[in-house]
Amino acid sequence: MSAPDQDQDQDDKKPDSLINPDDGRRYWSGIDADVNGMLGGFPSVSRIDLRGSRSFIAKLGLGRSTGRKKAVRRAMEGGAGIGRITQGLLLDVAETVDIVEPIAKFTAALAGRPGVGRIYNVGLEEWRPDDETVDAEYDLIWNQWCLGHLTDQQLDAYLRRCAGVLSTGEDGKVKGVIVVKENMSTAGRDLFDEVDSSVTRQDESFRRIFEEAGLRIVKTELQHGFPHELYPVRMYALKPKDA
Repeated sequence: MSAPDQDQDQDDKKPDSLINPDDGRRYWSGIDADVNGMLGGFPSVSRIDLRGSRSFIAKLGLGRSTGRKKAVRRAMEGGAGIGRITQGLLLDVAETVDIVEPIAKFTAALAGRPGVGRIYNVGLEEWRPDDETVDAEYDLIWNQWCLGHLTDQQLDAYLRRCAGVLSTGEDGKVKGVIVVKENMSTAGRDLFDEVDSSVTRQDESFRRIFEEAGLRIVKTELQHGFPHELYPVRMYALKPKDA
């Protein structure tokens, strides 16, 4: 989460071409399965983060429902880690949350938890909607602090797969939404981090990838309240262009 020296020399290669999924998984396999581990030594930002996320989805009409029925029938969290967001936010608004997370030790405690549906212990680049997923359809697909492990091409393909399993309304139009919440590079370029083999993209890069993946931004906001030594964090709500 924290921002390295952005004046460090970057390889002449395109930053996302340096991503190695095996290196990334080795890094995360050595991280403790707790909030401190998930947040890179900044566990105190979790409450601020969840509050900002809750406000954002409420503005999308997906906030906590009154009464017995929740606003979201089924959600998915991509790159869920230990399920910090699933447990701290998504299960408050969704009846069922499916999990995609390659590190099995992170999801062990989520198995059998009320409201947690299918758990896919694969990387986002490997995740494919199965027959049950296609039938389920998602009202909300949440992706946070994980997409930097995908190359631009992998991210494009992943977003297209997500768009293909968004829920539709009675009028046949897509009503589901994809949310991306990620660190923003302020160096004027995308930055490769060799520690966890990931890329921190600038806003322009995300917008280009969304456009190429056939998605439009329906809402975007910056997260407020984080310590100044951390990267800026931006939230995007996305739907297919034709929705």
